[in-house]
Amino acid sequence: MHDNKLGVVAIGRNEGERLRRCLSSVLPVVQATVYVDSGSNDGSNRMAAEMGAEVIDLDLSRPFTAARARNEGLHWLMLRHPDIDFVQFVDGDCEIVPGWLAAASEFLEKHPSHAVVCGRRRERYPERSVYNRLCDEEWNTPIGDAMSCGGDAMMRVTALQAVGGYRDSMIAGEEPELCVRLRQQGWLIRRLDHEMTLHDAAITRFSQWWKRTVRSGHAFAAGAWLHGAPPERHWVWETRRSWFWGILLPLSIAIAMIGLGPWAALLALAYPLQWLRLFWRNGSARSSTFLVIGKFPEALGALKFHIARLRGVAGTIIEYK
Repeated sequence: MHDNKLGVVAIGRNEGERLRRCLSSVLPVVQATVYVDSGSNDGSNRMAAEMGAEVIDLDLSRPFTAARARNEGLHWLMLRHPDIDFVQFVDGDCEIVPGWLAAASEFLEKHPSHAVVCGRRRERYPERSVYNRLCDEEWNTPIGDAMSCGGDAMMRVTALQAVGGYRDSMIAGEEPELCVRLRQQGWLIRRLDHEMTLHDAAITRFSQWWKRTVRSGHAFAAGAWLHGAPPERHWVWETRRSWFWGILLPLSIAIAMIGLGPWAALLALAYPLQWLRLFWRNGSARSSTFLVIGKFPEALGALKFHIARLRGVAGTIIEYK
């Protein structure tokens, strides 16, 4: 494909046929493919080995996270293939679109100042639920130099090694946190105008969306705690919005009703007014509705992070599938 050598690290847990599609999209073109399994009980690791991937079973005696899985996959990849220059990380529920690997590696070859390149991740079945459509909208990020990437991205190995890879303890938001440290070292992140992956979110129930949004709130709080100081202010604004709309405002309304009577409930009109503001900005009733509702699970996720932090215990992954 190119003079620079490319490897792939895929991670997953009980992805079944989604993992088969994922590996089928890379194994024919990238021999150096590692699959890291995080305790699957559906035979995913056996299937991956039969397909030709090098398989690592994550040690479950330690808390497992996507960050730790990617780090261990990269470590194994470099042990077996020390001449790898770029690594494509991909989640096991995603399929790499034909042409992406060539386009991404070509970009990194031509732009030595960039550590990360990503493209357009799309939801495979947006028509199956409103939650899948929301995911597809969420991933439509601006083209050009970016602040961060998602779970699917191609990275320069030397840059990853220079910052120590992902932070193992992060149970959510590990990619933006990594990108903060990369940018602090002078590296750049680019979002290309190119199709990258098809993702199978498989979110068909409100409870799944709720858990996924709790995870987002946890990521916001963890990122702000680690990198919230100036000038970065990483996810500080997102965390404050979650606290305000999800906890402080409803608590204030409840206290006001106790002290001032039922008329204080009029303060709750702030929520439909916020919906109107968001609708005026984005023109989508669906997006505005879930942005308003989402502040409650986001606040819960932020609360979970700080409770675990104060107790000195490691957080556990928040799964929605």
